[in-house]
Amino acid sequence: MPRGRTPADICIYGGAAGGGKTVGLILEPLRYVGRVANFTAVFFRRTTPQITNPGGLLDESQNFYPRVGGTLHLGAREWRWPRAGKIKFSHLQFETTVYDWQGAQIALICFDELTHFTAHQFFYMVSHNRSTCGVRPYIRATCNPDADSWVAGFLAWWIDQETGLPIPERAGAVRYYVRVAEKIVWADRSEDLMQHLPRPEDLPPGFDLPRPISVTFIPATVFDNLVLLRVNPEYLAWLLSLPLLERERLLGGNWKIRPAAGLYFKREWCAVVDEVPADLDVVRYWDLAATEKTEFNDPDWTVGIKLGRDKNGGCWLLDMVRGRANPGDVDKLLLNTATQDGKQVRIGFGKDPGQAGKSQALHLVRAFSGFTVEPAPESGDKLTRFGPFSSQCRAGNVKILRGPWNEDLFHVLEGFPDLAHDDEVDACSGALEMLNPQMKGWGIYEYYRQQAEQLLAERKSRGEATPQPTQTEWARGSMEWLAAQKKSS
Repeated sequence: MPRGRTPADICIYGGAAGGGKTVGLILEPLRYVGRVANFTAVFFRRTTPQITNPGGLLDESQNFYPRVGGTLHLGAREWRWPRAGKIKFSHLQFETTVYDWQGAQIALICFDELTHFTAHQFFYMVSHNRSTCGVRPYIRATCNPDADSWVAGFLAWWIDQETGLPIPERAGAVRYYVRVAEKIVWADRSEDLMQHLPRPEDLPPGFDLPRPISVTFIPATVFDNLVLLRVNPEYLAWLLSLPLLERERLLGGNWKIRPAAGLYFKREWCAVVDEVPADLDVVRYWDLAATEKTEFNDPDWTVGIKLGRDKNGGCWLLDMVRGRANPGDVDKLLLNTATQDGKQVRIGFGKDPGQAGKSQALHLVRAFSGFTVEPAPESGDKLTRFGPFSSQCRAGNVKILRGPWNEDLFHVLEGFPDLAHDDEVDACSGALEMLNPQMKGWGIYEYYRQQAEQLLAERKSRGEATPQPTQTEWARGSMEWLAAQKKSS
């Protein structure tokens, strides 16, 4: 029985954002689930919240599956059809979760964001991809580029190893592999791998010869998704506004680019000024350390970044204070700085998890009696947290007041993430989060998505005609795609 447009056992689709990867994955089982008895598909995300969060896989499936006869059983996180067809959503949170699927028969396994899974999880499920429903078992997966993921090595033949970009003439080409002593052996033809498989005489009578597994990679870009660009033309602008690293990955589909000094900040992005507006909303955010410098150590710095925002949303970096001191002297540094800043400047600092962080936060709040203090837990990795500040700088939205501290700041920001100390980076990230509290915990893409939505809302309030993306339009376009697929198959 045919399995779609590619005959490959494993098809990985992705390499950039906006290519319609997740929706395409959700539509894939509709080829069979309503007409093939006992057909079963399972969608995997690494964790359950990635399935159940608003806008996640389960939400997205509700745009399509009820239209073709599916009934949702929410407790089981699965859709069912009259002929016993089933589509289930599940997680593989832990390395050992795959063992829960021993003995299962799954005609179609779908991995959304394959780079989130380990190689062991993927290949274990490959070995359990089987079915007796009449559809030959197969696997479909989506992903975004990650130079440090095992997926980058798995797809190396399809990727230019110098540029990190997909090789156009190899897109959709099918190759074959077998695993020999935990090593993957590739070939362009399946017959070239038969030497690594058991011979007919080594098998019991009546057993078919095993065969190599076929694989293909189909690169995706936002320009492949005309439906999205039609209903949301600003999406391309969102991708273009990302910092270089994320822009290369999510817009260009670059599998080789890694975090490196100079990608997140360049001093020429920010104008250095001698005067600033008087009516700024100002905060001072501290990245705290409490180890005194000696000749035998190289401790982190306590850094306080003073950041203001004007009425138009522009940012003004007004001051940086830093020092290496014991806890008592750090308290004096913070209090003296607060006194000089004035009570109109809100004070923030990162709060470590656990009892020690709670005790420190309580101590500092008491010490700053009379000031507005906002301790906040820091979530997310440094690269993700710094992304919005980096993007604001790159867009020219951050101006820096001239001062003797400028060169120290530029040195650290331009050297991130390669330097041993990046306390100024964390302080800048925290200060921007204080001025934009609704963005805490957002990824870089989400930050710019919501910024763009706010801009669209402002345009709409002014009566400007701007197309708005809707779930209904997106679903309609995708169902048109599905109808065309069925017609051509």
